[in-house]
Amino acid sequence: MLDLYYWPTPNGHKITIFLEEAGIDYRIHPVDISAGDQFKPEFLALSPNNRMPAIVDHNPDDGGEPISVFESGAILIYLADKTGRFLPTETRARKTALEWLMWQMGGLGPMAGQNHHFVQYAPERIPYAMDRYVNETNRLYGVLNKRLEGRDWIADEYSIADMAAYPWIRPHERQLQNLDDFPHLKRWFERMQSRPAVITAYAKAAPWTDRPAVTEEGKKLLFGQKAQN
Repeated sequence: MLDLYYWPTPNGHKITIFLEEAGIDYRIHPVDISAGDQFKPEFLALSPNNRMPAIVDHNPDDGGEPISVFESGAILIYLADKTGRFLPTETRARKTALEWLMWQMGGLGPMAGQNHHFVQYAPERIPYAMDRYVNETNRLYGVLNKRLEGRDWIADEYSIADMAAYPWIRPHERQLQNLDDFPHLKRWFERMQSRPAVITAYAKAAPWTDRPAVTEEGKKLLFGQKAQN
C-alpha cells in the first residue's frame, strides 16, 4: 500500500495515472491547497517545498523504513524504477524518456502554470504577461507536436514522459490553445484520453474537483507566499 498526498492539479494527476497504469494499491490523502493544507507540519515533513504531490512507500525495495518522495518528476522516476515499468532500462531510450520528462518539468509545466495564473487568476489583466505565457505555451505545444510526428508516444514507447505531459495539455482551452493547430499532438492527446487508466485516474479526482472557485483568501495562500525565516 502506498500513500498519495494529492490534490486534483496537473501534477497530482500525473501520479494517479501512473498508479492506475501500474495497478498499485494506494490511499489518497487530499491536500487542499486553497485551504492551506500544504503548510501543515505533517505535510511539510514529507514535502518541504509545500507543494503536492508527495508519496510514502511503506514497502520500499530495501526493506527498511517507509520512504517519502516529493516532486512529481522524482515520484514518477521512483515508481518507474520500483516497478520496472514505463521507463526504459536501455541507456539511449531511458535518456530520451528522461529528457522529455525534464522538458515537461522545466518548460511545459511552469509556462502553462504561469499562463493559468495570468489568464485565470491574476487580479489585474496584464496584456504583456498574458501574451508572454500564452505565446510560450503555444511554442511548447509546437515542440511537442513536432516530436510526435510519426510517433504514437513521446519517447517512442508509452512512458512517464506521456504521463507527465498529458495533464498539462488537458486544460488546453484554459490555456487559450487550439489542438486543431497541432494535429500530431491532438492525435496523441486523444490516445491518452482514451486509456482506461487515465479515465480512472481522473474519475478518482471527482470528490475534490467540483468545488467552489478559489476564494480571495485561497489566492493569498497560493500566490502570496514568501520565505518564512
